[in-house]
Amino acid sequence: MEDDSYPPPLKVGIAYNLKKGVRADAEDAEAEYDSFGTIRAIRAALEGAGCSVALLEADAGFVERLKSAGVDIVFNIAEGANGRGREAQVPAILSFLGIPFTGSDETTLALALDKAMTKRYLSAYGVRTPAYRLADSPAAKLRLRFPVIVKPDCEGSGKGIGDLATAEDGDHLRAALERNLRLYGAPMLVEEFVPGREFTVGLLGNGKELAVFEPMEIRYRHGDPERGVYSYRVKTNWKEYVEYRCPADLPPQTSQALKRTAALIFRALGCRDFARIDFRLSRGGVPYFIEINPLPGLAPGYSDYPMLAGFCGVGYDALILSILRCALRRYGLVPAGRRQAVLR
Repeated sequence: MEDDSYPPPLKVGIAYNLKKGVRADAEDAEAEYDSFGTIRAIRAALEGAGCSVALLEADAGFVERLKSAGVDIVFNIAEGANGRGREAQVPAILSFLGIPFTGSDETTLALALDKAMTKRYLSAYGVRTPAYRLADSPAAKLRLRFPVIVKPDCEGSGKGIGDLATAEDGDHLRAALERNLRLYGAPMLVEEFVPGREFTVGLLGNGKELAVFEPMEIRYRHGDPERGVYSYRVKTNWKEYVEYRCPADLPPQTSQALKRTAALIFRALGCRDFARIDFRLSRGGVPYFIEINPLPGLAPGYSDYPMLAGFCGVGYDALILSILRCALRRYGLVPAGRRQAVLR
């Protein structure tokens, strides 16, 4: 029987940004940061496999803390502090210092956080996405068909997607743009809304060993399920608003098309180790890429990525260790004979 533990003295640092309960005009200001419960869960999974763990909060003292910790590898879930390249901040520091880390590098994370830039890039690969425009003014002339959805171009976790996110006409659109531009102070992505079903696809691994989980459907409990929006309020109260189905009830060819497109996107963007990709399936059965998160949340019992992995038979601790193992293998830090015993 293969031993998947990591013998001491492997020391793993966890890089993270912590929710502080800071008061802000936007209720979702800290939506992408983690609670200490998530940090504890990741630490427990690593320590259970024989690793020693150092906690590395990604604040102003991060570099000094990192240098003194003497870690072999960093398990990175840090979202960064400011700007549209914030997710690239910690990976850039780690790359500069030559310290191995889990997940995608700074270039991929900077690109993927910018939704419009990602869509432009992926168009070269023939990836279908709803028509979209960037808006930096409530009066922007966008020439899109209604309804449209409005969201910050460089945010995740449902930030900026509220009850006004879907606009049915010009007046609604201007109101949504005025609100979000005021709250987030950054350009808004406006894209044509695709009525239909919503799916997310998780990926784990690298190269020929890349595994694609079965698509998970997000089904809305209230209103027209084909007009549902996965907003911040829905995500934070998901037991009330949605149910998850994995594997989704899809024709085999549609499921395979989603998985193939997800793998294409993962590789095209240079993702590493793990990611999650969101799609809308139109009423006519046409899949549209919405966005990618190469740094998906890992909150147990809450985040989509560990949830869909669990539906596919991969428990939380096994998922954390698999992400670590993927990174260790990329850096040549585990024997080549160790197999990726994850998707059974």
